[in-house]
Amino acid sequence: MLQDRATELGRMIGQSDEYKTVKRTSDALNEDRDAVTLIRQLEGLRQEAQQMIARGENPTAEMEEQLDGLLEKVQTNATYQRAIAAQDNFDKLMLRVNEWISEGIRKGAASPIITLG
Repeated sequence: MLQDRATELGRMIGQSDEYKTVKRTSDALNEDRDAVTLIRQLEGLRQEAQQMIARGENPTAEMEEQLDGLLEKVQTNATYQRAIAAQDNFDKLMLRVNEWISEGIRKGAASPIITLG
């Protein structure tokens, strides 16, 4: 029974406007070659900087400028902005769902009546 309810909840989440929007904007972001290129460049440079720090070295001023420039380009990309906003809305939905589940657990734990249906 619990698995059936969880599956039903997952189905309902998958049909929510928030999930549909996050899926649509994520697909659009993956198809935006400029955004993908910028994100890959940013991640590559970020990893390089992290490796330098792990070796006890400081990233160069030029590297920091490149990181700042790439970050600004990524953040001002309209496709990226839509994907981030959609993800934020979906995260808020999932937070509410988790709160509702927690509330149900508290009520279920406090109830002396056991129900299976």
